[in-house]
Amino acid sequence: MTRFRLPLLLVALVFLAGCGFHLRNKIALPSDLGPIRVQGASTSYSALVTSLSRGLQGAGATLAAPIGEDNAAMPEEQVATLRILSERWGDLPIAVDQFGRAQEFSLRYAVVFAFKRADGTDLVPQQVVELSRDYVSPPQDATGTATEREVLADELRRDMAASILRRIDGVVRSGPVNVAP
Repeated sequence: MTRFRLPLLLVALVFLAGCGFHLRNKIALPSDLGPIRVQGASTSYSALVTSLSRGLQGAGATLAAPIGEDNAAMPEEQVATLRILSERWGDLPIAVDQFGRAQEFSLRYAVVFAFKRADGTDLVPQQVVELSRDYVSPPQDATGTATEREVLADELRRDMAASILRRIDGVVRSGPVNVAP
């Protein structure tokens, strides 16, 4: 049995290398960006802000303390800012039963964000990211529906943070942004 493991492992590695699979690189950030502050729409302590902060730290960014948290925080002009301008959640019924009761919903999550350098110029201009997930919620058996919705909301928050970080990466890798004043 053990003498078949090595050849089987080698064959699996050859197929894996041949399929084009490769790990995603960490996101690219400009080397001259400096410290970054992530600001939420209403508060700096949201799950999205936390996920974005962790993602930026994983990419090698230095995070500045949120405004109001540290008396010795850096002045606004010395810190690049990833600002979440708004977060919106919505449930949209997409299927009804013969009695007109909603059976299936689409959970929607939209975020408006902008990323500015310390000098106030746009690194990533203001834009909207929208995500949605569908879930079934039979009215006669609502057990677990709230929990399922919470799990989907957590998943959407993680996906939203990853999507925003990918947008930042795409802008940085494509070159400087030409925005008219």
